This record gives sequence, structure tokens and C-alpha cells, in this order.
Amino acid sequence: MDIELLTMVVLQTLTSDSLTTLTNATDSSSTSIGLLDLLIKGGYMMIPLYLLFVVAIFIFVQKLLVIRKASKTPNQLLDQVKVLVQSGQIDKAKLLCAGESTPVANMITKGIDRIGSPLKNIEVAIENVGKLEIYKLEKNLGILATVAGAAPMIGFLGTVTGMIQAFISIAQEDGMVSPKLLSSGIYEAMITTAAGLVVGIVAYLGYNYLVTLVSKLVHHMEYTSIEFIDLLQDK
Repeated sequence: MDIELLTMVVLQTLTSDSLTTLTNATDSSSTSIGLLDLLIKGGYMMIPLYLLFVVAIFIFVQKLLVIRKASKTPNQLLDQVKVLVQSGQIDKAKLLCAGESTPVANMITKGIDRIGSPLKNIEVAIENVGKLEIYKLEKNLGILATVAGAAPMIGFLGTVTGMIQAFISIAQEDGMVSPKLLSSGIYEAMITTAAGLVVGIVAYLGYNYLVTLVSKLVHHMEYTSIEFIDLLQDK
């Protein structure tokens, strides 16, 4: 009988401990907040931040593809054009450049079209084409810079409005203020700040990366135009 009684006590103890552990786990899982739920709790100010994030990603990907396509000018293109121009095969040189739809090729094509004119006129024509191509490359980059600056400001605005709402709720409470009420209002308000900073940082890094790529391409365009003018002077 003593053994049976001891066995029942042990089983009851194990069952009680298991139920306690399960209850604690359930409470822990119910109090944990997922990332999506956390973002939703940011309030209405999260909507423009979502939109700005989508716009920033779209512009970054679109401009990255455009810049990379514009940079795919064969290194030997100018050398091939030089050989054709010096041998008098102007039409073949035009066809060669027309097959490469890049800013550098478009500049060389305009220069070839102006062969026979004064060098100053050729240089001006190439510069005009270059300015137009640079405008195309830099188009919409300003929007990315605007997102980088506006997103953190919107995040801070969301924090201010969230804190105002939290203090209004506190003012409407009778008696002692619940710490849970205060903490929930504060972390909901801080979500917009974190989201705004994340969007701003992503847009800022993307903008500077694209500007660096454009600067390298512009430098290559300037170098090519100088080489082409020198080619015509030697012709």
C-alpha cells in the first residue's frame, strides 16, 4: 500500500508540473508579438511609410537596371570606330554605334554625324547629347533622395502623434495609471520611428550607390568624348 500511495503522489506531482509548464508556455506565446502584428500596431503613419518603402525599392531596382544597361559599352568600340573613320567608312561606323544603344554610343554617333563641321560644333553637339543622356540616368534619383529624408521625419511625426494619444488615454484614466497602458502606448509610438529610420536608411544607401554608378559612367562618357575629338583632330 505504501508503494501504491507513493506512486500516486509522484504521478500527481508530475501532472501538476506539466500543467504548470504548459500554462506558462501558453501565456508566453500569447504575449509574444509577431513582426507583422508589431508593424500593424504602428498606427496610420505606417501607411505612408509602407508606400515610401515600395517606391524606394521600385526606383532603386529600375534605375539599377537602366544604369547597368547603359554601362555595357564594349571597351573596343572607340578603337573600331577610329579604324573605320580613318579609313573613310563613315556609314559602317554609324551602323556600329547604332548597334549599341548606350549613352557612349549615342554620343559617338552624334559626333560622326557632324564630321565635316568645325571641331567646336562637333564638341558642342556631343556635349548636348551627353547632357541629355545624363538627365536620363539621373531621372527619378531625386525621388529616392526625398524618400531618404522624408521617411525618418514621418516616423518621428508618428511617434509624436502616438505619444499624444497615449497621454490622452492616461488623462482619461481615473486613479492610478496602469503601467501596461503607458508602456503599450509608448512602444506603439516608437514603432513608427524605427520604421521611418529603416526606410530612410535603405533609401539613402540605395541613392548613394546609384549616384556612384552614375558618376563612374559620366566620367567614362567624358573620357570617350575627349578621345573622339582627339581622333578627329588626328584625322
